[in-house]
Amino acid sequence: MDTFPVFKDFLVGFLMPEKCYEEFFVHLHLHAPCLKFVLNKVLGFWIILDTFLAQLPQLLKILWRRSSEGLSLSSFLLQLYAFSCPAVYAVANKFPFFAWADRLLTLPQTAAIVFLILHYRGETLRGLLLLLGFAGVMFLLASYAAAAVVSLMEASSVAALITSKVIQAATNYHNGHTGHLSTVSLFLMWMGSLGVAAVSLQNDGSLVGLSHVLSSCLSSVLLYQVLFYTSGMTTDAKKRD
Repeated sequence: MDTFPVFKDFLVGFLMPEKCYEEFFVHLHLHAPCLKFVLNKVLGFWIILDTFLAQLPQLLKILWRRSSEGLSLSSFLLQLYAFSCPAVYAVANKFPFFAWADRLLTLPQTAAIVFLILHYRGETLRGLLLLLGFAGVMFLLASYAAAAVVSLMEASSVAALITSKVIQAATNYHNGHTGHLSTVSLFLMWMGSLGVAAVSLQNDGSLVGLSHVLSSCLSSVLLYQVLFYTSGMTTDAKKRD
């Protein structure tokens, strides 16, 4: 009889089949296929968390600070493009709604960040026109673009995401600070990118897997920068005191 039935129900319900539970906790055997299954399950949860929540702390921090200092507009525009490509590809190929519904949370959050970057620079009208134009172009591409164009967009999404991280890291280095970049957002993005890289290396071709590894490395650089510059500012403040 199980000593902790609630614990078992949770694990079997969310992380592993009952066979794996028995291997781990009854037979005390680290069964390799079960370990791989559980690892992929955990990575999947991290990827979902990144998809739904990674941009939200950044959005809230901009609103709280009433400033977009340190945030690169080019970087977030590339992120908006990268997050739009899977949705455009799914709509163009008439995939079911649930195949791209997660983007309905990610895209508005990223679009709002782009708008706020311009809004706090005193370019509110430009921000509105930019987002309206972008939405119109994406709608036309999803509705009328050739299959080859849509496929190329889907394939370029990872490259766009990588480039966005390079631009933001270069901006941080040039400024000597990370401004109002959210540590929580960067941490979630870092964890999510590690999950995608691990899954891609198992399932995709070497080039695709390596591109996701590069993306996770750049996420590590951004997270290091925000921690490093924050630590430096704290040390300077203590010295002044």
